[in-house]
Amino acid sequence: MADVLYTGPIPAERGGELAMGGGRSETSALSGTRGGRGMTTTQNSQRPNACCFCWCCCCSCSWNEEEKRKRRRRKRISQDTKMETIPNCEVCTKPSVDEIRLWSQSFDKLMRNPAGRNVFREFLRTEYSEENMLFWLACEDLKQEINKGAIEEKARTIYEDYISILSPKEVSLDARVREVINRKMQDPTPHTFEDAQLQIYTLMHRDSYPRFLSSNIYKSLVHGGSRTSSES
Repeated sequence: MADVLYTGPIPAERGGELAMGGGRSETSALSGTRGGRGMTTTQNSQRPNACCFCWCCCCSCSWNEEEKRKRRRRKRISQDTKMETIPNCEVCTKPSVDEIRLWSQSFDKLMRNPAGRNVFREFLRTEYSEENMLFWLACEDLKQEINKGAIEEKARTIYEDYISILSPKEVSLDARVREVINRKMQDPTPHTFEDAQLQIYTLMHRDSYPRFLSSNIYKSLVHGGSRTSSES
């Protein structure tokens, strides 16, 4: 009988090296922007893989578990070592009650509003996940940069602050996105972290936004604004 060509999925043990980016290190990711002064540690090869790179709610998988684990770790760090002072919030005008109510209609409307981002950031801080917003804002700032030297410096800072596994502010990203970042860090552009920014945006939308709408922080703004409007 003639041999039959196998065209099915590759077993996990054979695809593991590709899923983890072939064992690429943080040193190689940063070497292109730091003149050879790369980080001295390599990415942990035992880091758990997310089951997929999906934006649907079909599975909680290891991504959510990893996020919970990191949140507990950040809570311990903030309590034990008192992380550095958080940068100032964005400058904005006081939102009207109508603006505040619009934030509950969609996450996009909340994130497009500077005051909304400030309030949401305050909520994330109570959950020890403020670094998600800080990372998103840093990516937005990088997109506005046109100077080559400044782009490389800001990209390196973002990598060290939010991508490195050594940072207490590390954000939760899957292996595929990390591999994309490692490749792009050889020659950073304003869009180096675009895939990662989208993944963190989706994480905040799916994980934190529903709790924010039910939080006392948001409810107090809505009720406070309503009372002020009725009194006037």
